[in-house]
This record gives sequence, structure tokens and C-alpha cells, in this order.
Amino acid sequence: MRGSVTAVAAAALLVPLLGAAPSGVRADSGDRLQSAFTAAAAEYHVPSSVLLGVSYLQSRWDAHSGAPSVSGGYGPMHLTDARAALAGTRAHHSEGTEDPRGDSARPLPPPVAKALKTSTIPARLRTLPKAAELTGLSPERLRTDPAANVAGGAALLAAAQRELGEPLSSDPADWYGAVARFSGADDTATATAYANDVFEVLRTGQERRTDEGQRVSLAARPGLAPDPAQLGQAGLRRAKAAETECPPTVSCEWIPAPYEEFGDGDYGNHDLANRPADQKIEYIVVHDTEGAWEGVLDMVQDPTYVSWQYTLRSTDGHIAQHVKAKDVAWHAGNWYVNAKSIGLEHEGFLTRPDSWYTEAMYRSSARLVAYLAKQHGIPLDRQHILGHDTVPGPTTSTIGGMHTDPGPYWDWRHYFELLGRPLAPTAGAKGGLVTIRPDYATNRPEFTGCVTAGERCADHGSSEVRLYSGPGESYPLIKDIGDGSTPTKDVNDLSSRVSTGQQFAVAGQDGDWTAIWYLGQKAWFKNPAKTPTAVHAVGDVVTPKDGAESVPVYGRAYPEASAYPAGVPAQAVSPLPYTLPAGQRYVVGGKVPGEYYYAVTFDEGSHRVVRGKDQYYEIQYGHRVAFVRAADVKVVRSGS
Repeated sequence: MRGSVTAVAAAALLVPLLGAAPSGVRADSGDRLQSAFTAAAAEYHVPSSVLLGVSYLQSRWDAHSGAPSVSGGYGPMHLTDARAALAGTRAHHSEGTEDPRGDSARPLPPPVAKALKTSTIPARLRTLPKAAELTGLSPERLRTDPAANVAGGAALLAAAQRELGEPLSSDPADWYGAVARFSGADDTATATAYANDVFEVLRTGQERRTDEGQRVSLAARPGLAPDPAQLGQAGLRRAKAAETECPPTVSCEWIPAPYEEFGDGDYGNHDLANRPADQKIEYIVVHDTEGAWEGVLDMVQDPTYVSWQYTLRSTDGHIAQHVKAKDVAWHAGNWYVNAKSIGLEHEGFLTRPDSWYTEAMYRSSARLVAYLAKQHGIPLDRQHILGHDTVPGPTTSTIGGMHTDPGPYWDWRHYFELLGRPLAPTAGAKGGLVTIRPDYATNRPEFTGCVTAGERCADHGSSEVRLYSGPGESYPLIKDIGDGSTPTKDVNDLSSRVSTGQQFAVAGQDGDWTAIWYLGQKAWFKNPAKTPTAVHAVGDVVTPKDGAESVPVYGRAYPEASAYPAGVPAQAVSPLPYTLPAGQRYVVGGKVPGEYYYAVTFDEGSHRVVRGKDQYYEIQYGHRVAFVRAADVKVVRSGS
């Protein structure tokens, strides 16, 4: 999602700081952080395993150099300090929001200012000030010193245990209620899901090196069985989950988007449909909100705005559903994709590399996506689990205005691990394909424009890999002819980069550099054998049929004109300014029918699904996916 500077700034109640992160924490190797957990556990009489489990779910034990998360949380324990984060807010990039059918800009609703005017900040967003009271440590130290941060988390857990009337036991099983309270959730379902996730971490164990080089481990306790009944004393509300379509392993409530008629024949903010009975759901689209939870919920409940199916909260992974899966939300900027997808908005900001996403939200999102994928038969790969940044422009005129979220700082590799589909090699060196898979933490391409145009963004791990026109960084960046502009390293410029999980046909090799077919040309990326940024793969690819010099590429798979019944205007089958030249190969995502959902009135009785005889292949063409007519190409096995 993107919006105007004014509206997004108003909606972003608790926006984190921009730019370079504080330098209060020294990065080095060792086990100082592990020792900090042990010391805090002893001082506050909290089992160290509980401390480690809670911290892992929040931050995976990372300190993020003292920078706040998207919801204003700091340090390994994600202690939240909303006022401090808000005090550091600056304006950030923006673009106009999309028309529901993706062809023009639609103005934002009036800024959601009530969240900013209120003096009451939810308890889940002000745990750090309470930790300061309990420990006597300064807020600044709790924000920037990982050891102090861990101590603050321990103090909060101990206080929650006492408030529940439970003993400061050495048995982790006795801490279920306190862990649930630590989430800051105000409803039983969210607190329960959070606590269940923490205890699952305790049962399975974890071990990793943090972003500051610290080795941290948590031994597995497979038989650990806490008592969930402790949560009954917490006095939390029950969320309205009756209307939701969520798995039982997440917390989910129903906050509906309005289907209302208003103005001169206008209506919003989605279309009623009957999916999958009338049209198959092919895609799930991952977005970031570019705003904070409270403001974003107000936006989706505005009938003059756009819509999406689900919003996910960063602090604890709580989910709000707004539109039924059967209905078509207006979220992707491409009507063909809207009609065949489910949209998920994640509380976050594309241009803020240090405004990190919590592990709780990643896990909740992965569970929801895995559930939806199973329900609708959606493959768990990057050509069906799309970022908004991989949705193609439907026509030539829309290419430059397509969205770029969730951006280069969304950790796709970790996300697919959580989905149960890790991005592993599927072939040897002769497989003919590569799957982009850099190490997120150490892959740090240069980006600009996060705060000021042309200025370098904060150094940060990324899912993206840069592309050049030759085997070396001295060559120019690859150019996107559809965009027409000179390629840059701007954080929103997708023309010369690929993303983790995407697959491409190999076009050449020169030392540490690999070439792929990309946007109708040969593109090179650095891929050293010792620290590869891609792994070998095999699969189906398309190439033009024999005798064709090239074939057209499309941004939507619409049926031929003769398929439209009377009363339904035929939609143009207009190619994009790209081609698929002879001799080049592109990875196939699947075969889809030419299809158009006619829904331009409030009265759903006039809605129609038009399906033609033409078939299309979805392909990974550039950073975005695209479509080619099945009649124009042949399918072959890569490596053959």
C-alpha cells in the first residue's frame, strides 16, 4: 500500500525513526547476550528459557543497533516506547493510491487524525516506560543496551506473574499466563496465540548468531506442557472471530470493510463475488501498510478507499479480516490479479530498513498464507505468493505507477522457511535454472532514497540482488524499457534487481558472475561459489514457437474479444512494451485461462465472469511476473 504524505503521516500513529540507527551497541562475537539472559533470569527469578523464548518470538534475539521496530519496539525483548518512536518520525516517500482496477490514481480519504490527537496509547505500545520503572534503568539504556533490554523484559514478565497471583517458579510451564500478558494483547485469542508460539519455540529449541555476532541458543524441551487456564485471570476481551476465515493457530477478528453505495453511482470498497465457484483464486499478495495499525484499520473501513482481505499487526501477529475470500478486494493495482487473489497488509514501512518486522508477525502471516494456500490450492512459490512489487502493470501506461512494497527488506527466505517450503536447490549445475537465494543478513546491496532522494539508505540485510548489463559492477545497471527511465539504486526502482525465491533461466557464466534472461535481455549478478546468491534449480520454461522471432508479453490474461457476451464490454488484449525473443527462456508459473471479471456496478446481479478459449502461461519475466499466450510459445524442460 502507498498513500499521500499527509494521509500516511496521520495514519502512522507510532511510526519508527528513519535513517541511520543509533550506535549505542557495539557489535562483536561471543556469548555476552546469552550471559545477559542468564543474569536477568537470576535477578528477576524468571526461567532463562522463558526469557529466551519470548525474545526469539519478538526479535529472533537481534538488537537492530537500538533502532525501533515498525511498532516502536526496541531491542531483543521488543520493549515498546511509542512516544519515543513518534518523536523521531519524519516524512517518507509516497505515491498516489490505486484505482480499484489499477488504471488511475484515486485520492486518499481525509487523514485519520483521531489516533494522533488521543493521549491514550495502547498498553502493548508502551512497555518500555514500565520496564524503566521496574528496573530503575533509563529509557535510553533500555532502548540501546541489549543486556539492559533483556533485564527490562525479565522485570515485566516477573511483574505479570505476580499480578496473576502466580509464583516466581523455576518451571517454565508455570509461566503461560505471564507470557500471554507480555504480548500486550487486549484480547484472549491474541494473547493465547502469542503464548502458544513462545512455548512452541521452547519445545523445539533454537540456535543462531544474531545481527551483532552473538551466539545464542535455547535447548529444546519437547515435553513441555503449560497450563493455559492461567490466562483466565487476565481479564481480556474476546475478539469477534465468528466471521473470520483463519486457521485456529492464529488470533483473528472480523473488522469488515464496507460494501456501500454512495455519491453518484459510486460504491466501495470491494466487489461481491463467488470465488472459487466462479473463478479460481490463484495468488496471495503480500503488502506493507505504510501506516500504523489503528490508522490502517480506519482506512479499510472507509467506503471511499481501497480494500484488502487481511491486516496483520507487528507487535504480536494479530490479524484482522476485512473482506471474505469469496469477494474481490481492491488492493493489487491490476484488476486481473485482484479478481484472482487475496491481499494481506502487514504493518510496516518499505523505506525504513531498521523498522524491523517481528518474528510474531512473520509466523502469523506464514500460518495464514499456508492455510489459505491449502484451502484454495495455491502453490507455495514466488509466482503465486506475490509481493505487491511483483504484480505487473496491466497496461503500458500503468507500468511506471505500479507499487513496490513490501520492498527489499522483507525477508522472503525466512518467510518461505516458515511456510514449510525452504528455498533449497532442486538440481545440479546443469539444471538450467537458478533460484535467487542470498543470505539475508550478509547480503547488503546499496539502496538510496529511503529518507532523501539520492542519499544512501542505512546499511541493512536484504532479499534483493542487483543486476548489471555485463559480468561486473563496472557495467551499467540493466534497464527496464517499459519504465523508460535511467536505472538507479533507489529503493523503489525495481528495474535492475531480482528478489529471493524468484527463478530464472541461466543465460551464461563468467567467473563469479551468472547471467539470466530478464526483461528480454541478458542480465548479470554476482554469484560467487563460496558465498552464492542463488542455487541451482530445474523446471519448465517457455520459449517462442519455432519460426517466431519474438512473442508479445502481457500484464493480464484477458480473453479474446469473441468471448464477451452482450452487455459486457470487451477488454483490450493489449501487450506491454516487452517481448520474449527467440532463444530466450523464462520460468513457467502455471497455465491460466483468459478470464475477466465484469463488476462495475453496486448491483451484483450484473456481475459476470467471462472466460475465453485463449490460454496463457504466467512467467517470471523481470522483477514482476507477466503473461504470454500459450499459442505463441512452447514449453520445454530447463537444461534440455
